[in-house]
Amino acid sequence: MSAARDVGPGSPRPSPGWPAGEGVDVAPAAQPSSTGDTAENRLAAAARRLTSVVVGRRLAPADLDATTAALTDALDRLEASGDGKRPRRLPRPGDHPQDYFPTSPVIGWSNPLAPPVAVRVVEVDGRRELAGTVTFDYPYEGPPTCVHGGVIAMVFDELLGALTLLTGHAGMTGTLTTRYRRPTPLLVELRFEARLVKVSGRKATAWCGLYRDDELTAEAQGVFITMRPDRMLKVAAEHAPSAGGDVLDRALAAAVERADQTVAAPGDPPDGP
Repeated sequence: MSAARDVGPGSPRPSPGWPAGEGVDVAPAAQPSSTGDTAENRLAAAARRLTSVVVGRRLAPADLDATTAALTDALDRLEASGDGKRPRRLPRPGDHPQDYFPTSPVIGWSNPLAPPVAVRVVEVDGRRELAGTVTFDYPYEGPPTCVHGGVIAMVFDELLGALTLLTGHAGMTGTLTTRYRRPTPLLVELRFEARLVKVSGRKATAWCGLYRDDELTAEAQGVFITMRPDRMLKVAAEHAPSAGGDVLDRALAAAVERADQTVAAPGDPPDGP
């Protein structure tokens, strides 16, 4: 096993102005390609608007019934016109991090469940780190006026995973430890920052913080375990039968069929941490 290597601090910086003055925007790709004015993104935005209205406003039953009828007709048409599972785009080196997972429930512009979080790459002291902004609307409410703690943990997991991709240490979440320092408000622009802390063999440790202005409201540290691509395909193959045929898009299903899912090559590490 290789020796542990510290690659950055694991706690908030003393300066409250990060990234202003400390972080310099850098771009692995000039602009994200998944956030444009596409039909999928327009529909997802409309669905987010619908959810916010249904959750956050007092509405007349007659209006709700009329909307339900119209939506049911529209959904019947969409389901009838669909042809298999939408292809899942896999992240590639050089991608803008916003484009890693276009259908993600956190950063995916085309997923109605996503807030979504806008992410970018910044460079601090010669290291690439991840920064993000988000405003959580009514569907993400936990305690009154506050963002649900589980939603915050989900966002931490996604951003830390994206950071490991960005820094060349992509892996699956092994552990995620979240600390809630103070309630995080709804309907206010918040910012995230994420950085790699340590790499030890197949384990990468990373930290992420959530801020309102310069006040840290929550933070998390995650340990991510590198997984070989063929191992991930094996997981997909094991899950597909119980989840139904449409859980794999055609390209991923073909990759699963091609993969050797029997034994690891000699000398390969086990799947465990």
